[in-house]
Amino acid sequence: MAPDRALALTATDAVSYAEMVERARRVAANLRAGGLGRGDRVALLCSNRIEWLDVFFAAAALGATLVPYSTWSTASELDFLLRDAKPDVLFASARAGDRDFAADLGQLQAADAKVLPRRVVLIDPQPGAPFESYGGFAKGPLLDPLAPGDGTSAMDPLVILYTSGSSNRPKAVPLDHYAVIENGFNIGERQGLGPSDRVLVAIPLFWSYGVANALPATLSHAATLVLQERFQPGEALDLIEQYQCTALYTLPAMTNALVGHAAFKPERTRSLRTGVTIGAPQDVIKAAEELGATRICNIYGSTETYGNCCVTPNTWPLAQRAACQGPPLPGVRLRVVHPETDAACGVGEIGQLEVTGYLTRGYAGDSARHNAEVFTADGYFKTGDLGSLSADGTFSYAGRSSEMIKRSGINVSPAEVEEVLQQYADVGLAGVTGLPDAEKGEIIVAFVVPRAGVRLDKAALMAHCREKLSRYKLPDRIDVCDALPLTPTGKLMRRELKALAQT
Repeated sequence: MAPDRALALTATDAVSYAEMVERARRVAANLRAGGLGRGDRVALLCSNRIEWLDVFFAAAALGATLVPYSTWSTASELDFLLRDAKPDVLFASARAGDRDFAADLGQLQAADAKVLPRRVVLIDPQPGAPFESYGGFAKGPLLDPLAPGDGTSAMDPLVILYTSGSSNRPKAVPLDHYAVIENGFNIGERQGLGPSDRVLVAIPLFWSYGVANALPATLSHAATLVLQERFQPGEALDLIEQYQCTALYTLPAMTNALVGHAAFKPERTRSLRTGVTIGAPQDVIKAAEELGATRICNIYGSTETYGNCCVTPNTWPLAQRAACQGPPLPGVRLRVVHPETDAACGVGEIGQLEVTGYLTRGYAGDSARHNAEVFTADGYFKTGDLGSLSADGTFSYAGRSSEMIKRSGINVSPAEVEEVLQQYADVGLAGVTGLPDAEKGEIIVAFVVPRAGVRLDKAALMAHCREKLSRYKLPDRIDVCDALPLTPTGKLMRRELKALAQT
C-alpha cells in the first residue's frame, strides 16, 4: 500500500490515502467528544465531495452507522427520512443543485424541532444559520485508538440506504461492514481493477451503486476514485481526459450523453478500459465500442443485494458480456422459480429471481413491515425481477414481473421488444408498455425517440421488428416522440409511459 497514492480526485481537489485517514480521524474525534459511538447513526445529505468521504470513514471508525440521503430529496421527503432513521447527527450541504437544504432544514425545525437530530452540521459556511459549521470538524485532535468493543464490528451495519421500489415510501436497507467490503472486492475483481486504476464515479455515492459498489470495489484494490459532484457530460469528459481515467461507473443515459456531447471525441476517452453498466446489449456495446471502455462489465443487482450480485468478467468476449448479466459473484446463490407455484424453473426458462448470500438482513424502520413479503423462510430475497439461468449458472435479466405485458394470454417482456427497437440504426431510445384492450387483453405500445437529425420511417422499423420478433411480440402501435420519461438515473419511468399511452 502506498499511503501517498491519491484516494480521491475531483476537478479541484485531491486527497491521498494517508490524508483521508487523518481527516476522518479528526471528524471522528469531534463526534466522539460529543458522545457519539458504536450503534449511533450519522445522517449525511451531501453530493460527491471529499467531505462525504470524511464523514463516511469517521462514522465507520466509531462503529456508527452512516445514513446517506439523496440530494434530490424535498423538504417533505427529508421529514420522513429523518423521522424514520432517527439519526443522532446530520451533516448537510447548504445547497445541492436547485435544493436549498439550509432553508429546508430551517423550515422543518420551525414546524417541529423534534424532527431534527440533536446536532445538525452544515458542510458549507452559512452565516446566520442556526446550525453548527463543519469548519471545526476539519481541525482539532485525532481520534485515539478505541478500547476493544468500542469500535466497529464486522457484523455491524456500515450504512442504511433508502431505496425506492414498489411501496409508496422508500425502504431502509441496512448493509453490514464485512459484506460491503467482501462483495465490493469481488465486484472489483470482475472488472480487473488494480492500484493504477482511476475510476470515474459520477453516479451518486448515496446510492448502493456508489457506496456499496464503486467505493469498496475501487478502494479494496488501492485504486483512485475520481469524483464528479453531479453528472454533467462535458465536465465528465474533462475529468476522464484530465486524470486519464481507466474505468467508469455508467448508465445508458450517461453513456448516451457522453458520446452525444458536442465535445466528445474518441481520443478523449481512450484511456478507459473497464467499468460497469446496466442496460440492454446495445447499451453495453455502445459503452465498449463508442465510449472506449472495451472491457466494461454488464451487471445485475439491487440495494438489498449489496449493489450487485451478478457481474460479467471483463475478460469475456464483448458479445457474451452484452448478452447476459453474468454469473453470480462469489458467495451469492441464485434460483429462478415459477411465479404461481414457486417450483424451480428449468434451464433457460424465465421465472422470478430469488437471491441469497450477500444480502441485507432485512428492512429497518417503517419498511420492516415488508420483510415477511420479500424474504423467504430459507433466506432468499424475492427480487421481483424476471430472468433465466443458463446451464452454467449465468443470469439473463428479462424485466420486472410487474412490467410484463399479457397480450392474447401470452407474457411479453417490454425489455425484449425495446432491445429489438433500439437495434434499429435510426432509433436512439425506445420504451414499451401495455395498454388495455377489449379483444387482446393488452396491446403493445412502443414509443421511440429517433437519433438526432433522423426522420424515422415507421414502416421500415416495423419490418425490422418482424425479422427479429415473434408475431405475438410485435408492437401494435409505434409512436414517435422527442423524449421518454426517465428518472435522474436514466431508467424508464414505466408508470408515466403507460399514462402517456393512454392519452
